[in-house]
Amino acid sequence: MKNESSLDRYLRFIFAVVSFFIGFFYLKNVWQYVAYIIGLIFIITSFTGFCGIYKLLGIYTIKKKK
Repeated sequence: MKNESSLDRYLRFIFAVVSFFIGFFYLKNVWQYVAYIIGLIFIITSFTGFCGIYKLLGIYTIKKKK
């Protein structure tokens, strides 16, 4: 079940691209891998439309149909 709105998904995708960019050009060692992992998580959640943390907290940014 999706729990992210389109805007949320777009912002996550942009954040993922920025995270990969920063990790590739500006960070070294462990921090580079941390940036890649964060970017990968945001890429996956932006494509699936589901965030596990949102589910745990009961947050839905998508409008529910009545």
